[in-house]
Amino acid sequence: MSGKIVILGIFVADTAYRAERQPRMGETILGHSFALGPGGKGSNQAVAAAMAGGEVHFVSRLGIDPFAEMARAIWAKAGVIPEITEDAESYTGAAYIFVEQSSGNNAIIVAPGAAGRIAVSDIEARADLISGADVFVTQLEQPIAAAHRALEIARAAGVRTILNPAPAANIPSEMLALCDFVTPNESEAEGITGIAVTSIPEAERAADALLSSGVGTAIITLGENGALYRDPRQSVHVPAFRVGDVVETTGAGDAFNGAFAAALARRSDAIDAVRFGCAAAGISVTRPGTAPSMPSLSEVQSLVLGN
Repeated sequence: MSGKIVILGIFVADTAYRAERQPRMGETILGHSFALGPGGKGSNQAVAAAMAGGEVHFVSRLGIDPFAEMARAIWAKAGVIPEITEDAESYTGAAYIFVEQSSGNNAIIVAPGAAGRIAVSDIEARADLISGADVFVTQLEQPIAAAHRALEIARAAGVRTILNPAPAANIPSEMLALCDFVTPNESEAEGITGIAVTSIPEAERAADALLSSGVGTAIITLGENGALYRDPRQSVHVPAFRVGDVVETTGAGDAFNGAFAAALARRSDAIDAVRFGCAAAGISVTRPGTAPSMPSLSEVQSLVLGN
């Protein structure tokens, strides 16, 4: 049986454009396709965790507009329980996503809107919800002060805490010390530690730098190379799962974090939870979109058991 997962983050409407390349300033080019869909790291992770079998409560702010209706619809479909402040003075956020046609790689601009106004008071109003969780997850797309306070509440209640430090930012050491798990990708790990991550040994050095900052466990996601798990006792490289051609990598990190949280909430061993997250990420990149690409519990279990 899954425990309760509380995720703090943002929802944005993804506007995704596929083209051979990004236009230069002043230039207009023709694209291959356009898609409008749900996004935002926190929301994507909530959908991923719910699809992976978790009981997920998502804390955020929305405007009162059609994009907010989109958010509520995708959460209802996935089984996410919304814990939302409606903000009539702002708008529901949006993101520009460029997807390179040949590789599936992406570049993103996020305008968080109402979610950029998430305040410490929003967190205090949901202190009981956070304290009652088994796993708490947050990222850095909403204001850091709100994330920091939520981590304090979770840690004080003995809740396992996950920080996905995306986008990379200058994170106070006292905030890192509240994290049982920190899950950067290669570029985020470099942004936080100053150590370039292009190999497993470099990932280990970056992970050690995170541990020295007070983090309980560092998990550096490595794209097609899987993930590196490092705690004070051991270092384990978890290979990626190969399941098909890469269509789009946009939601891979969110698939990993959501599935990892769901596995932890089921009391899985942490390294097994990393494997479960890698399997979810492996499936997600074979599908277009972000939240719509998140696999079901049965799909991830089948992949894990078949490898």
